Formats: sequence, C-alpha cells, structure tokens
Amino acid sequence: MRMESDTFDALDLKLLCALEVDGRASFSRLGTVLGVSDQTVARRFRRLCAEGGLRVVAVRDAAVLGEDQWMLRLRCVPDSAAVIADALAKRHDTHWIGLGSGGTEILCMTRPRRPGDHDDLLLGKLPRTPSVVEIRAQQILHRFYGGPSGWLRKFGVLDDDQVAALTPCPAPAPGPPRVDPEDQPLLDVLARDGRAGYPELQRATGRSESAVKRRLATLLGSGAVYIDVEYDSEILGFPLAAVLWITTTPAALHRVGEALAGHEEVAHAAATAGPSHIVVTAVVRDTAGLYAYLSGPLGRLDGVQHVEATPFLRRVKQLTYQRPPR
Repeated sequence: MRMESDTFDALDLKLLCALEVDGRASFSRLGTVLGVSDQTVARRFRRLCAEGGLRVVAVRDAAVLGEDQWMLRLRCVPDSAAVIADALAKRHDTHWIGLGSGGTEILCMTRPRRPGDHDDLLLGKLPRTPSVVEIRAQQILHRFYGGPSGWLRKFGVLDDDQVAALTPCPAPAPGPPRVDPEDQPLLDVLARDGRAGYPELQRATGRSESAVKRRLATLLGSGAVYIDVEYDSEILGFPLAAVLWITTTPAALHRVGEALAGHEEVAHAAATAGPSHIVVTAVVRDTAGLYAYLSGPLGRLDGVQHVEATPFLRRVKQLTYQRPPR
C-alpha cells in the first residue's frame, strides 16, 4: 500500500503508524524512533489534529471484556437520516456511524455498557421514531480484525526494530480483564484525550499519581482497554469506505474471516448473527478500487456466496467523536 496525498507526506504516515503502536508515547520517544526532533513530531502532531482529524483515545475492548456489540442498519424516510444519525452520535454507546444508500440508511455499531442500554435503544427509542421504517440488528460474534489491530500497520512503513522500540511492555494483570466502576472517571478523560498526562488523570480520579499509573498500566496490559488512533482516511488518499455484508457457507465462515483479516483494504472484519455472516469495513481510494476489491481478492475467496456493498455517503462518528460534515 502507498500513501497519496498533496498535504501530508511519508513522515506524517509514519507518525500515525507509531501512534498506533503506542498512542501515549512521548514526542521525544517518537522522534528518536522516527529519526526526527521532538519539535518536528509535536508540529506534525498538531497539524494532523487540526487538519487530519487525528484523535488519540482510550477505548474499552468489548471483545476482551465479553460485552455485547451490535451492528445496526436503519432505513429511514428521505431527509431524516442525517438528523437521526447526529442524534445517535451523541449517545455514549454508539460508534462508527455512517450514512449510506443515498442518504436513506444509517449504519451504526452499538456497544452497551449496561444490559439496559441495549433495550433502551433497540426496544425503546428507535422503534418509537416515526422516521425509522426498518431496523436490522446483527450481533457481533467474533472479531477477525480491528480493535487494537489498526489498519495503518498494513502500510508497512515501520520496520520491526521501530515497532519493537515503540511497543509498550505490558504490565502483569492479576485475574481476568475487567473495568471497575471506579475506573470510569479515568476512562472518561482518556476517551477525550488518550494522551492526557498523569496530573490531569490524578485530578479527575482523586487517586495518587502512582495509583493512576498502576491502574492504567493494568487496564492496558490486560487488554480491557486499548489506545486507538482515529483520523480521516482521506488524508492518506483513501476517501471511500464501504460496509460489506458477506454470506458464506457455515464451514467456510472462519476461514473466510481469517483470509479477510489479511486483505489490505480491510480495516475491520467480524462474524455476525443475522442475514449475513461477516461484516467488513473496506477502505479504498475510489469506486474503481472498490470494484477491484470486490471482483478480485474478495471474489476469489472460496466459500463466499453473496456480498452486499454499502458505500458510506458520509461518516458521522468514529469510535468516540462526531465528524463535522465536509
């Protein structure tokens, strides 16, 4: 894969990839690994935030924590989808919201923190919304790719030594991965800024700085929480994203999912319960690139019976924050 951009260059891509390895690494450490000054890293970081939609955020890993995740397809009456999507984006339990099908369909992933959240959305608010004419909900069963495994690593711009130098040493975590109620103030700050300093985390939690360091290290080391890098893929020359709904034979489900995880175009792939068996987010340069992927690497996979593609007309929300309309 190669980057094509008139605004950002190879160093920007390397910085994004380095942050994907360790989003909390200091500018000096990032500069040492990338072979530039920390001032250069800081300047590039600020520009990526201002012009490239860069956000470094902490995310609960629902797959590790055993929390339910659902992929929703909401068909709406014309001219209402954007308003409903914006309303959904304000909820803490929604992620990856986009408009498709000419602006009449909303694609949304939900991640309820509590069992009642799911009932409130799927059985309460959405069915009572007159503009929503159809709701399809598919539960995520297994993640093949995504989450802590970021899409940027598929560019291969960092060598093994650079990745090793940036990879944090996981702290030993006694017992199964978990997020305790008292962790919420810590995670609320990190959901807004995954690079927030320990003094800020100390003020938000009321814990000592050493206690905050230990708890955050445990959350990250256990996999209950990971640091994610969000950005506009347009800045890398990949403005088009599409959700693919893939039907396979039962025997081929896992094999196809594992193969999809290795495709350069795939940013996320998961097995689902519902009409389709696998849902994929593919990121490509243009409609010709989407056609080439559908008819090439995807089309050649044995066991794939049916594929429905829904290109995003507009992406409304990433993992944690709304995107302004372009």
